Amino acid sequence: MSNAVRRVVIAGGGTAGWMTATALSHAFSRKPLDITLVESEEIGSVGVGEATIPTLHYFNSTFGIDQRDFVCESGGTFKLGIEFVDWGDIGRRYIHPFAPYGRDLNNIFFHELWMKYAKRRADADASCLIDDYNICCVAAKAGRFKHPVSGESSVAGTLKYAFHFDASLYARYLRRLCEAKDVRRVEGRIVNVFQNSGNGHIESLTLADGRKIEGDLFIDCTGQRAMLIGQTLGSGFEDWRSWLPCDTAIAVPSAHVEPPLPYTRSSADAAGWRWRIPLQHRIGNGYVYSSAHIGHDEAERRLLACLDGAPLASPRRIPFRTGRRKVFWIGNCVAIGLAAGFLEPLESTSIHLIQTAVFKLLALFPDLNFDQADINAFNRHTISEYERIRDFLILHYKITQRSDTSFWRYCAEMIVPDSVRENIELFESRGRMFISADHLFTGQSWLSVMLGQGLRPRGYDPLVDALTDEELDAHMNFVRDGITRAVAAMPNHADYVEHFCRAPRP
Repeated sequence: MSNAVRRVVIAGGGTAGWMTATALSHAFSRKPLDITLVESEEIGSVGVGEATIPTLHYFNSTFGIDQRDFVCESGGTFKLGIEFVDWGDIGRRYIHPFAPYGRDLNNIFFHELWMKYAKRRADADASCLIDDYNICCVAAKAGRFKHPVSGESSVAGTLKYAFHFDASLYARYLRRLCEAKDVRRVEGRIVNVFQNSGNGHIESLTLADGRKIEGDLFIDCTGQRAMLIGQTLGSGFEDWRSWLPCDTAIAVPSAHVEPPLPYTRSSADAAGWRWRIPLQHRIGNGYVYSSAHIGHDEAERRLLACLDGAPLASPRRIPFRTGRRKVFWIGNCVAIGLAAGFLEPLESTSIHLIQTAVFKLLALFPDLNFDQADINAFNRHTISEYERIRDFLILHYKITQRSDTSFWRYCAEMIVPDSVRENIELFESRGRMFISADHLFTGQSWLSVMLGQGLRPRGYDPLVDALTDEELDAHMNFVRDGITRAVAAMPNHADYVEHFCRAPRP
């Protein structure tokens, strides 16, 4: 008798449910699983405009998703990074790009070269922004984009990009792909979860109309309700609101008043921040805020007052808790998406966390014994991933120089985890960072936020002094001029989208 898992039940749809179904149906195409996804139109999903990071390319390529088709079907545009406005202080803005800064020289990191160069330029009463040495920053500010082509010049080839898209349309697109591979969708609201009296494993889900859905492996994609992993199996929740104090979002779409730009915008506000995500057919807007520092009605008023164009729907309020489940896999149940935890959308990591959970599940896919070593590995690596992303998000709040509201004073004064504090202190010395390459947000990302929000090291790496001023100037000019030429050769982003992946017009 086979000991293999044959029946997989995904509780919940939306982005998490359909990404999971996409991966499983593709990975097991030669030895098909019986995959059932249960979702209810009555409950729906969060489904706001989504911004992503470049890791989504790996998901798409692994599971055979055509980029042109996907972007077209989801009303998508391209994303070169995130512009942060008023975070370090009011009036300060910077871009956190996907591409690396400049080019290292003689085993010296580029940002160390730039710090000495910028100091000399400042002494000469001239400005020098590190953004000028990053192809994503320069292209974003110019509103330009094109796909990097293999074999292009070394400068143009450093461009990296992600996507903006409509999350509801994306889930609908994945659903069509999955149903073509015989994934069974069941419409219904889950009202009860039945467990085995011996080992506590989940045996079936009962729907409101009395139907019973049985399975071997259950995936909890029920969102923040965490109906299986939390309510039924009792995985506790580790609350991180003391470090990430926002607890509510208000989302509203608005009409375009200009062509879509190739970057997301995050604008700091009195008690949080506002997002702006340009899609082909609309702008996605939202306000992420701390309800302890602003009332819901005032937050909504502030969001509506900042829209570029007319609102296309009524604002929708979404309460949330920032943090994670104590464990993500118990017995025969794995939590993916919001059921596993929530890290506010500041750096567009929600879909990435769905994706990495799916890949870890595939790498540790169980049989009916559900070996605890596999479960422990999944939980251990997922905890580490959440905590690393958490630290990077905390950095944005902690190093603000704002003191104009009680919210920002709280953020600047809060005690942060040692892992965050030590990275800040090391950078303040000579601009050094020891963040391993396997972290999602590497030293380049930490550098972008720390420099962008006004943190300046007291010195720079002494190795830079081995270069003459003439050598340093020549290298900096070479990098900047190469980026300038590469961006000048790119088409306008809106024109590129129109020709490459125009979405169907209503």
